[in-house]
Amino acid sequence: MIDIKKLTIEKAGEMMRKGELTSVDLISACLKNAKEKNKELNIFLEVFSGSAYGGDDALEQAKKADEIIKNGKGTKLTGIPIAIKDNILIMGHKVSSGSKILENYQASYDAFVIKKLKDVGAVLMGRTNMDEFAMGSSTENSAYGPVKNPIDPSRVPGGSSGGSAAAVAAGMALGALGSDTGGSIRQPASFCGLVGMKPTYGAVSRSGLTAMSSSLDQIGPLAKTSEDAKIIFDCIIGKDEMDSTSIDFVGESFSSGPRFSGAPTPARPFRKASANFVIGVPRDFFKEGIDSEVLQNFNKTVEKLKNKGYKIKDVVMPLLKYSLPIYYIIMPAEVSTNLSRLDGVRYGMRKKGEDVFDSFKKSRSVGFGSETRRRIILGAYVLSHGYYDAYYNKAWKVRRAIMKEYEDIFKEVNFIMTPTVPTTAFKFGEKKDPLQMYLSDIFTVSANLAGLPSISVPSGFSSSQLPFGVEFTGPACSDLSLFAIEKDLRNNK
Repeated sequence: MIDIKKLTIEKAGEMMRKGELTSVDLISACLKNAKEKNKELNIFLEVFSGSAYGGDDALEQAKKADEIIKNGKGTKLTGIPIAIKDNILIMGHKVSSGSKILENYQASYDAFVIKKLKDVGAVLMGRTNMDEFAMGSSTENSAYGPVKNPIDPSRVPGGSSGGSAAAVAAGMALGALGSDTGGSIRQPASFCGLVGMKPTYGAVSRSGLTAMSSSLDQIGPLAKTSEDAKIIFDCIIGKDEMDSTSIDFVGESFSSGPRFSGAPTPARPFRKASANFVIGVPRDFFKEGIDSEVLQNFNKTVEKLKNKGYKIKDVVMPLLKYSLPIYYIIMPAEVSTNLSRLDGVRYGMRKKGEDVFDSFKKSRSVGFGSETRRRIILGAYVLSHGYYDAYYNKAWKVRRAIMKEYEDIFKEVNFIMTPTVPTTAFKFGEKKDPLQMYLSDIFTVSANLAGLPSISVPSGFSSSQLPFGVEFTGPACSDLSLFAIEKDLRNNK
């Protein structure tokens, strides 16, 4: 019997190429887990299984993948089950972004990353649940109910890519795609004991991703190991003419392309062995507001890296403390703009009113959940006349200063290391105060503001057997070097 929870993408691919396993066997095992556990955990909004899906049925995809492998044309992802976050377009399928306002919207084309996965014969398992329009840190904000953490169903899986992380942790897929606007891949990776990676801004095209905050959003992989995450990453990167912010990622350098204003200067390729890397630790940034067990685990992980040969250097980054308030000015402003198209006329559900304005008001009131409405209102406020300069423009100035701070510090160190999240996975309803919930992203948002690659890797378990995660952030386009760290930690005895 296949133990999906322990099987990696790398091992499964090797077994299929040797004829020791078929994709049909692999997908059947994932579908069995989904059938048995999805009702309880609420991970998938839609599993691609059954005659209604025709050629998109997961088993039909698996049969085609087995033929590709049999003919010797398979890649490392051929026949591998991948779960897809519900804000990434898959042609012919619904894409609701976890919202009622898009509950019947059907994608008319494939996202760039979906094309890439289909090209290599990966098996798309279905659409995973998420916080509405990726707004949340717990996947409690989905219009279709919360996702439960497979490790402890009384706790959240993190968010907003909680469904994608939970799918891998529950053995319903071997890898998954999520989107990360302020930590939405890395935070659920930490809560579910996985590797979660936010690539350099532009390394992965956003074409076909339902926009939340365009200068912050980035699609990335979730997997059990860095090797598996890198296999997915290698597949989905690439220059896309449909995305003006897309870059041509080659190795650890790229040919420049248009990006958001103030984006960091590309890093020079690392050429030293990983043991020679210098890791900066901004200890002043997390002296308060962090769980004692999380801090203890972080310090132990620092010692493991020292034993592995890494050089640890305490650094001071005084602007990092402004990352969260800056994020909650820029992000809602872009949310307000991006979601203005969902008005019951152009896109989304339509509730008939007495006139156009009344219809518009009713459609959005019913279609959007409370957290989405909160951020739209906040965004409209900071963009309004009289407040644009006071809030939005000032936030962008500080954002550029944070980018410069990172650029300067990377002249001294190769990576910055912090805990991924201040706590382990919390229980449902524990963070009812929105401000307390927002603090879950305190260590993750700065990488999005600066457009930098960042990875969360597992680093042990708490006394309650809940996973810990630590985060490493590097210069632009140091993505490949980031994957090496998790392997070193995993192999450290």
